[in-house]
Amino acid sequence: MNPILLKWLMRVGIVTIIVLVVLSITRSKPFGLMMLDRAVTARFAQDALADRPDGLHVLVCGAGGPMFDASRSGPCLAVQAGPHLFVVDAGTGGVRNLMRFGVAAGRIQAVLLTHAHSDHIDGLGELGMQRWVGGNHTTPLPVHGPPVVEDVVAGFNLAYGADFGYRAEHHGETVAPIAGGGLQAMPFDLPDDGETWLVLETEGQSPVRISAFRVSHDPVDQAVGYRFDYRELSLVISGDTSYSDNLIAHAEGADLLVHEALSSELTGHMEQALKAAGNDSAAKIMADVPDYHATPVEAARSAAEAGAGHLVLYHIVPPLPTAAFERIFLDGVHEAFDGEVTLSVDGTIVSAGVL
Repeated sequence: MNPILLKWLMRVGIVTIIVLVVLSITRSKPFGLMMLDRAVTARFAQDALADRPDGLHVLVCGAGGPMFDASRSGPCLAVQAGPHLFVVDAGTGGVRNLMRFGVAAGRIQAVLLTHAHSDHIDGLGELGMQRWVGGNHTTPLPVHGPPVVEDVVAGFNLAYGADFGYRAEHHGETVAPIAGGGLQAMPFDLPDDGETWLVLETEGQSPVRISAFRVSHDPVDQAVGYRFDYRELSLVISGDTSYSDNLIAHAEGADLLVHEALSSELTGHMEQALKAAGNDSAAKIMADVPDYHATPVEAARSAAEAGAGHLVLYHIVPPLPTAAFERIFLDGVHEAFDGEVTLSVDGTIVSAGVL
């Protein structure tokens, strides 16, 4: 036999043996359990936000909107200010993403709802449950928002009422204290344009101030954005809104502006395609949604006019399955705003600053 061929066959044989041995080991039960132990230990030994330096940080636990997107779950933002952790909106998959990215749900101090559209609240029940048993809480999770928050919270508490009892009885008071199950509505008056409502302020030498302001999302009349101020750092979250002078005024000088964005160019093409396919109902939705959302360029204009330092785009509509769609989505953004721009996906972490 040709010696070169023989050497090649020997190498192939050795590689094959190694592959078979590795496959045998990895399929064994002891190896699998060892890997499980290591994965669990690693997961609970780290926290993607708590391990970051003192400052004001946001983790995007849901970067999408109501349409399915493999990279972007329903709207959800986790904000860490110093030792404090808050969540803004609770879209589908948000709390599972938090845990997937290593953030303990039990650390959540409060939820802030921007409005009552389904894609912003449909994960609220699960978020409350995971926070309850994840932190052995003895009081319900505070949920702040405009007056409609009372109806939202009442509905989730009714739906999850039986579950509270099951878990408290099964796991006991040390893990699932019955008094801590559920949500507590914390409604505030809807501020007028130009006005700010102080939602909460933490205690201590370096308090976190969270303020609400009205945004434009008609026909949703109870829609707000939020501003976080922590020491000299500031972060503004738009919620769902069209281009809004009131938002620009409240975002003035913000280190970080997290702003929703919808590409009317892409939804317009979807509208025409849906009409051609005979789906007039879905086409009508694509025709309607641009009038109460901001385009990426409008979000960029808002950041520029407010003098924001960094723009993060979230609540991305429609889904962007490839880089080509992302380029279309961002067309004109960098011309409108010369600061840093981040097109977020689930798991994006951005800092307003470190102290």
